[in-house]
Amino acid sequence: MEIDPIQIDAHNASLLKQHTRKLQQLTRENSRTQYVIRKLVEFQIAIPSWALGTGGTRFGRFAGGGEPRTLEEKILDVGLLHQLNKSSGAISLHIPWDIPTHTKKIKALAADLGLKFDAVNSNTFQDQPHQKLSYKFGSLQHVNAKVRQQAIDHNLEVIKYGKALGSNAITVWLSDGSCFPGQLNFRKAFERTLESLQAIYAALPSQWKMFIEYKAFEPNFYSMTVGDWGQSYLYASKLGPKAYTLVDLGHHLPHANIEQIVALLLMEGKLGGFHFNDSKYGDDDLTVGSINPYQLFLIFNELVEGMDARHMNHATNLGWMIDASHNVKDPLEDLLQSVEAIKIAYAQSLLVDRRELNRAQQANDVARAQEILQQAFRTDVRPLLAEARLQAGAALQPLQLFRQLQVRRQLIAERGKNTQATGL
Repeated sequence: MEIDPIQIDAHNASLLKQHTRKLQQLTRENSRTQYVIRKLVEFQIAIPSWALGTGGTRFGRFAGGGEPRTLEEKILDVGLLHQLNKSSGAISLHIPWDIPTHTKKIKALAADLGLKFDAVNSNTFQDQPHQKLSYKFGSLQHVNAKVRQQAIDHNLEVIKYGKALGSNAITVWLSDGSCFPGQLNFRKAFERTLESLQAIYAALPSQWKMFIEYKAFEPNFYSMTVGDWGQSYLYASKLGPKAYTLVDLGHHLPHANIEQIVALLLMEGKLGGFHFNDSKYGDDDLTVGSINPYQLFLIFNELVEGMDARHMNHATNLGWMIDASHNVKDPLEDLLQSVEAIKIAYAQSLLVDRRELNRAQQANDVARAQEILQQAFRTDVRPLLAEARLQAGAALQPLQLFRQLQVRRQLIAERGKNTQATGL
């Protein structure tokens, strides 16, 4: 479904007076508001195709109504999100969960909705129907060369689909590792994985990037073959200039200093992008900003400082993607909240007084440095996000309008109450 622009205009008109008052107050207090608004209009976050259906756990899944049954319906759902916030202008596909059988039609549908295709994602962490060889004991690391070749071929197929859709990156996440001591020779597993990645890297189109994602645990809990940012960085460095580390915020051991990790990867020119989510205990894939918004702000503080130091374009030089899914929330509401949280942290980081922070750091004035950061973090930047949406033609309050229009009820009426998204 699509939202009639007249409904967005009516929604905005009803809130405009209150919004203007809040924006004017914030503008009087901060001279950088117009700069921040311009940056927010440009900043887009890719929506993962797998997050458009209700998520679940290894214990079960509670399906929601009106879930997208096809890739086309998933693209329509992303188009709906983009109508509401004008910040979700890209979709990230997971192959083979969402195989575009008619790439020209799929690409045209996305273009009609103002959407592009972000990084495509391969899947060698589970066996697919009719698959000849199993990934039970790994894929790109497997001791059997035929299994490794099968996994390589799958990644090459993903690149083919991505190229046809206009994507320019592939994300490789491996569940490869070991469950018990002695099961795996770590050195040989690394070497086999590197050889496999080199075969995939060699097939990259000229302007493409390879994102190598890491994870400290799960599904293997003794070792992971790409278990932390150092291992990912090592692979990326050995592969070449088109290979980068991808950071998933849930893929770290407890209390990891993610902001320091991204600062160093940026410094080395090897940070490729993000999978945004939030967590309490592990890889919970919770709504972004729902648990630790201050950490998210601190990460963006390092990102903005590091990108500016390298003269990078905030909107285009890194891959900004969500990787969140839950089994008790409406997926579209969850995604609206996640995009909002990301842009809040980004806006707050743009308000940091870099000159004053640098002075405090050079003077070892620890208290002053903390006050500068927390001043920006405690600033309510939501009026700036709303103004950026207004200027872009989106809704002042996307989630509020989503509920007012009873979008989920309409999707259930169109698709049915017992539908299930592909790949779940």
